Amino acid sequence: MSTTPLPGIGVQYDLTTREHRHLSVIAHRDGTRTVNVYRADDPDACAQSLHLSPTETASLIDALMPDHHSPNVLHTTDLGLVAERVELSAHSHWNGRVLGDMRMRTETGASVVAVLRRAEAIPSPTPDFRLAGGDTLIVIGTREGIEAAAAILGRE
Repeated sequence: MSTTPLPGIGVQYDLTTREHRHLSVIAHRDGTRTVNVYRADDPDACAQSLHLSPTETASLIDALMPDHHSPNVLHTTDLGLVAERVELSAHSHWNGRVLGDMRMRTETGASVVAVLRRAEAIPSPTPDFRLAGGDTLIVIGTREGIEAAAAILGRE
């Protein structure tokens, strides 16, 4: 398998099967995936392309590897806690604002435990940490809390 960064889009993964069939998966930055199957007689010509939502992608992953989890889910425990990556859009209401203004923990019970910015990880960001579009927030909480936090972060 080979990996190709697609700036502004995501990452493309290419695979040639033992039957010499070419497949690719584009992991878009918004969590969607595009699965491409190329023609057997011309491995550069795409025969079929499927665009999958994050939910459809998770279902396909579960079908292929039942013990595997969604690529956004980092950890689940018996306590019902989940850690998930949530990307902050450049158009988000919170772009350029400080983390504490969001009142996420108070409103959702979920906590931001780290922020990924470009190639840097900022662990335990303080309430005065200034958010930027493109940041990926690592949020921990219940599934419901994570969904509520994602909704707050997606506010434009």
